Amino acid sequence: MLYKLNKLSRRSFIKQLSLGISVACTLALSSVYAGDPEKEELKFGFIKLTDMAPLAIAYEKGYFEDEGLYVTLEAQANWKVLLDRVIDGELDGAHMLAGQPLGATIGYGTKANIITAFSMDLNGNAITVSNDIWKQMKPNIPHKGGKPVHPIKASALKPVVEKYQDKGKPFNMGMVFPVSTHNYELRYWLAAGGINPGFYAPLKGDVSGQINADVMLSVTPPPQMPSTMEAGTIYGYCVGEPWNQQAVFKGIGVPVVTDYEIWKNNPEKVFGVSEKWADKYPNTHIAVVKSLIRAAIWLDEENNKNRPEAVKILSQSNYVGADYDVIANSMTGTFEYEKGDKRDVPDFNVFFRYNATYPYYSDAIWYLTQMRRWGQIAKQKPDSWYMDIAKKVYRPDIYEKAARELIAEGKVKPAQFPDFSKEDGFKPPQTHFIDDVVYNGKKPNDYLNKFKIGLKGKEVIK
Repeated sequence: MLYKLNKLSRRSFIKQLSLGISVACTLALSSVYAGDPEKEELKFGFIKLTDMAPLAIAYEKGYFEDEGLYVTLEAQANWKVLLDRVIDGELDGAHMLAGQPLGATIGYGTKANIITAFSMDLNGNAITVSNDIWKQMKPNIPHKGGKPVHPIKASALKPVVEKYQDKGKPFNMGMVFPVSTHNYELRYWLAAGGINPGFYAPLKGDVSGQINADVMLSVTPPPQMPSTMEAGTIYGYCVGEPWNQQAVFKGIGVPVVTDYEIWKNNPEKVFGVSEKWADKYPNTHIAVVKSLIRAAIWLDEENNKNRPEAVKILSQSNYVGADYDVIANSMTGTFEYEKGDKRDVPDFNVFFRYNATYPYYSDAIWYLTQMRRWGQIAKQKPDSWYMDIAKKVYRPDIYEKAARELIAEGKVKPAQFPDFSKEDGFKPPQTHFIDDVVYNGKKPNDYLNKFKIGLKGKEVIK
């Protein structure tokens, strides 16, 4: 009888203990859970580039639905249309150039308060030149084992540009948008090789970006880059994939340098929403970020094992719509430069590794320094201004809430994220630039003073 009582007591104890643990877990989860989404049916925009992948994967793998979200993904004609539709509320959010929320917030172009709580990827771009320009560049490039030595610097292009100048012919190149990573990376590469990419002068109404330029840069939508170069309108371009590899497959051009070589593990796209939308639907925003974090993890996990499946998804006409082989040529850990010169570049596309999804203030400030360097920010600003804008636009607080919910739900581990208790939003000073200039996000004006070509101090284009 004593045994039965003890047995019953033990069962009762275990039952009560289990109930207590369950209640404790529920309370712990509720303490970090933001609440149900205020808006469930959403429409997000994107441009047909491989770095829109987190959106496609979050949709295809059901991560949006896991959060109670019913999402429609819609390709947009160009970056301006995409931004305008987010501002007007026709889109709830979008795959954006990292510079777009910053440019809109400071009023370069359409003035609007746009924020981001999620960085979509690192790297993923390249600079491609036509076959004719490549033929002229090649003698200026060191070779080893019959192949060009990388990274190829713009100093190899400079004699070619000078020939065009001597003949009075403009040397035209394409980029995708005035506040795009591609514009700033192309300018950075050119300037590092002694080529002036030109200045903007908004105070006098000149937003061409071609003042004092050795190379004339102009906007071309990403999918049109190869055909525009093939037509001879431009001699090269900077764009995301798959449009560099498309030039290789079509036999019309050669990618000469990746953005990984210009700035190792540079931030590329972000997921942007209007500040008004974020304030109105805070729980929905967190749910979206949670979905995108899971998608980014899936894309990078176990040494990119899911990339072939991702390429298959992206090759669908409703996403990127390029041939499987073209997308795979850069998405699966390789990159082809000159036809047949395929090299291992495992980090050409990074979606989660190296805290890729975290919206660092230092990333925002780098873009702002480039806007100032080339005149889009017309006058000198104090370091505190850069910090204020970065904090207004980049929102790691929202990202942290999303990550903590995923951790509490057991879907991710704390070690997969920055240490939120210590993170200040700044990466350590970065050294891996093609010109060896060190970038410290806490000292933007000191950084600008290091460049031979570019505005600094009180300099203004009048």
